[in-house]
Amino acid sequence: MADQRKILTDRSIARLCAGEKQYKVRDSELPGFFVLVGKRRKTFMAQGEFWRDGVREFTAQVKLGDFGEMTTRQARGKAKDALGSIAKGQRPGEAPTIKPGSITLRQAWERYRDAHMKRKGRNSGTIENYRDHMERLFKDWLDNPLARLGRQPILVVERHDKITQENGPYIANGAMRSLRAVYNHARRSNTDLPAANPVSAIDWNKEHRRNTGMGPNDISGWLKELYALDNPLRREFHLLTLLSGSRPTALKKVRIEHIDLRGRLIHIPKPKGGEEKAFDIPLSRPMFRCIIRAVRWGRIMFSEQGKSWLFPADSEPGHLVEHKEERDVLSKWGNDLRQSYRTLAQAAGVSELDIHLLMNHSLPGVNAGYITRDRLLRDHLRQQQQRISELVVHSLEVKRDPPLVRWLGSAKVEETADQAEPGVRSETMSMAA
Repeated sequence: MADQRKILTDRSIARLCAGEKQYKVRDSELPGFFVLVGKRRKTFMAQGEFWRDGVREFTAQVKLGDFGEMTTRQARGKAKDALGSIAKGQRPGEAPTIKPGSITLRQAWERYRDAHMKRKGRNSGTIENYRDHMERLFKDWLDNPLARLGRQPILVVERHDKITQENGPYIANGAMRSLRAVYNHARRSNTDLPAANPVSAIDWNKEHRRNTGMGPNDISGWLKELYALDNPLRREFHLLTLLSGSRPTALKKVRIEHIDLRGRLIHIPKPKGGEEKAFDIPLSRPMFRCIIRAVRWGRIMFSEQGKSWLFPADSEPGHLVEHKEERDVLSKWGNDLRQSYRTLAQAAGVSELDIHLLMNHSLPGVNAGYITRDRLLRDHLRQQQQRISELVVHSLEVKRDPPLVRWLGSAKVEETADQAEPGVRSETMSMAA
């Protein structure tokens, strides 16, 4: 007999007759509530479905009791309770649990930021990069359950395609790396999240390393562009970026107390990778002169901020914040100069291992882990630094340009033996303007 539909009451159910087969009579007022009519008994039932993110996860039936042992009114009340539990994702017979996947992307991001990145001392620039991805590119997802992405990875695939079209392939890939890290971190304490990271579903954009570094033959032309800059402090910043191979973000935050005059070092306390990656940069003589000029110009241009920062500025933090230049004014800046340093080091005959040490890269191979970098700083690595600097400031083309020679050779570096260890010369400089 086909299923029937009517208002279920004690009187209407009593009139139902048994058939050759079981059949259902559904309540026309409460969807999911019905009575199952068999040969010997009539049983109240409830049937519901649990849907999440447009996908039906399961359908469940609950036996409420037999007609005659309970009234239709009592059965209807139990049906409402059962259907409500199913709608919340609770299967019949299971103990009530916290709703799976309740953590939102915003909560997961904030936990990752505070409990992981800040606790491990990640660079503020790295944290800001993640924040930009989460709060700008995934802004409309922040208050949605993170589990939704795990169950519907097509959403992540579509977002990757969208960011690629609107912001470019590199930003799209970077945003997805951030999302992958946040999801993996969240799953450690939210085991109800789908095990497969939804980012694994995307097809990554092909990335090419930007080959924007300069070789020895390009340096003199670039130095002429640099010398023509109106701002002498920015001029010294770009030159020191090239001579040190440092990341621009790290150099901007160098404080005066980070400069070890007698040891001829710049201390970088919090580079990319956090405080655990703190290191010292050995200074060549051209780098030393560059620092003297920067200190003097800094104190002339920004008298108050210049007391604290190597590259001061009239900014909220007190130091240089924006280092970009117009390409038609200065063709290479920022990470272009870091690539140039790596190229020039190779041209100067510096070994691969020494380049890694100078640039604070992770050392390749197991044996390299036994090298103590600090023991090489003051002699060996400084000599290698000097070789690279000489390739920049002492090239034949530069020597033929008197203005460049006067600029790069300005600022006096005095060699003294005062307060030096026996047999060792120290170099000092006056920090006064």
